[in-house]
Amino acid sequence: MTKPVFSKPFTQQEPIPEAAIERAVEVMRSGRLHRYNLLEGETGEAAKLEQEYAAYMGQRYCLACSSGGYALHIALKAAGLKPGEPVLSNAFTLAPVPGAIDNAGGKPVLVEIGRDYCVDLAHLEQMMQQSKARFFILSHMRGHIADMDAITALCQKYSVTLIEDCAHTMGASWDGRKSGTFGKVGCFSTQTYKHLNSGEGGLLTTDDDEVIARAIIYSGSYMLYQRHGTLPEARVFDAIKLDTPNYSGRMDNLRAAILRAQLPDLEQNCARWNERYRALEARLRENSQILLPPRPDKESYVGSSLQFRVEQFDNQQVAAFIAASAARGVELKWFGGAEPHGFTSRYDSWRYIEKAQHLPQTLEILATTFDLRIPLTFSVEDMALIGAIIDDEVEIRLGSQA
Repeated sequence: MTKPVFSKPFTQQEPIPEAAIERAVEVMRSGRLHRYNLLEGETGEAAKLEQEYAAYMGQRYCLACSSGGYALHIALKAAGLKPGEPVLSNAFTLAPVPGAIDNAGGKPVLVEIGRDYCVDLAHLEQMMQQSKARFFILSHMRGHIADMDAITALCQKYSVTLIEDCAHTMGASWDGRKSGTFGKVGCFSTQTYKHLNSGEGGLLTTDDDEVIARAIIYSGSYMLYQRHGTLPEARVFDAIKLDTPNYSGRMDNLRAAILRAQLPDLEQNCARWNERYRALEARLRENSQILLPPRPDKESYVGSSLQFRVEQFDNQQVAAFIAASAARGVELKWFGGAEPHGFTSRYDSWRYIEKAQHLPQTLEILATTFDLRIPLTFSVEDMALIGAIIDDEVEIRLGSQA
């Protein structure tokens, strides 16, 4: 009997909306792609995006910049990180997070995760005590939101500044409050595989006057900061503009135009992701050997990817499972590999981190963790087929154990 095969690519995104294409063409025809190249009295696309995204987030300020990693870098700098300072971050994240810490002059200090893929709160408190870190980048990795009530309480207790990496939680919330509004700064990505797509790009949001002023100058505003869409009073810039370097990480008007037309559809698309996520989740739950993370009632997530574990697998079975699933069209990533592969890397492969840390709990969890994207080019029916293939390949490997 022929086994069913899935035929759609996991990296194919939906097309950019026609309204975005039309506006992008208008920007290109104008020749004014640079965000500060404006006609008299004109508000550029980047400034308009900042206004609209700040309003969406319910925050005072937004900065459009070149990438989510760049946003994290200047968030740390703008919040006052000093060279050589420790910066806490959960160990399950992607390489741009420790990279941003290093780029800002900080020293990454990693924290264990739990089986919900969120930061381990007990270990976080322990590392706050041990490291004396003043900063914590909380990576909402793969869209999993930790207990934000507990985290903000810990940050307040130990005087730690919270910066949220929301690359995977744009549109998500905790207890009715948007992800990215719990810390001093929220950082978002608009890279192709995120919830808004401009190829590359980032957004930084905050309510803090001095943080946004420094971030704007860091981003490369020269003395044209008044052309931004959201900014504090001039006196805030006057106090810091001659002491703040220019790191040139601006977003251009072309990418901003592409993003502005997508923003009104964000909430609807989040609902579409969740419909697909829940269909796949329901199919996988039929196999008791496939372990899915709990989603707390307070978490309103965006299911643009799904993670699961098969704890009975050894490394040989992991490799065979990934290869067999791929042969049937289901592309799985494995976060437990000792060597980086594509976008995926385990924390102990970041050897530029000065003091290597051994995090046995994280290693154990990632050893049998699999990850797959859920593009909106997939239908709800597609998710049932993907789930059936994963279920079948797990059964083949575990047989009578299932």
